[in-house]
Amino acid sequence: MDTAHKESILVVEDEKKIADIVRAYLEREGYLVQVASTGEQALGLMKERFVLVILDLMLPDMQGEDICRTIRENSDTPIIMLTAKSAEEDRIKGLGIGADDYVVKPFSPRELVARVKALLRRTGKTKKKVFSFNSGGLTINESDHETLLRGKHVVLTPTEFRILLSFSENPGRIFSRDQLATIAQGFDFEGYDRTIDAHVKNLRHKIEKDSKDPEFIKTVYGIGYKFIGTPDED
Repeated sequence: MDTAHKESILVVEDEKKIADIVRAYLEREGYLVQVASTGEQALGLMKERFVLVILDLMLPDMQGEDICRTIRENSDTPIIMLTAKSAEEDRIKGLGIGADDYVVKPFSPRELVARVKALLRRTGKTKKKVFSFNSGGLTINESDHETLLRGKHVVLTPTEFRILLSFSENPGRIFSRDQLATIAQGFDFEGYDRTIDAHVKNLRHKIEKDSKDPEFIKTVYGIGYKFIGTPDED
């Protein structure tokens, strides 16, 4: 999978369970994620380019506030503080030293992802993603939720669009039906194979000339589906 154009987020969190959950939710949304479990490791990684930092304030070697100050000396990278400190004074202090947002533990991973997306939109750090395949035969515009087939608009349901977008972000990757159910309905969705098959069938009906000889979505028998469109050069 080509990761050259994906956006990277740094998660600074020493609790492995929390770090793994945050990573899983962000990666599901298409971000690249690096995790640092100490402040020293985090500051070392800041030599790389990140669109956003999620920073726990309680780390084994340094205070998160000190890490935030150090990052702010050299970078305007958006920072979301992640902490168990819930007092208003703590939140004001965190925002005062350069944090852009503040999420209190325990938290909803979905809310955190929504905060990430909202912050990137506000700061202009996120890129508009447009995917094009088969010499412009199929174009998917993520920011506008728009799909064009040979220049003509294709009306997709939100679920169909989410599935197609995930396919287009990962050409050649085989998705199981369970993975597609997660993409379509959410992390905790317990779907049936026939439900996903129905969505894919509808999607094929809208974008394929001949579903028996597909240009874009191929059935991998016994496993699921994969996207076989040829990406256009940028």
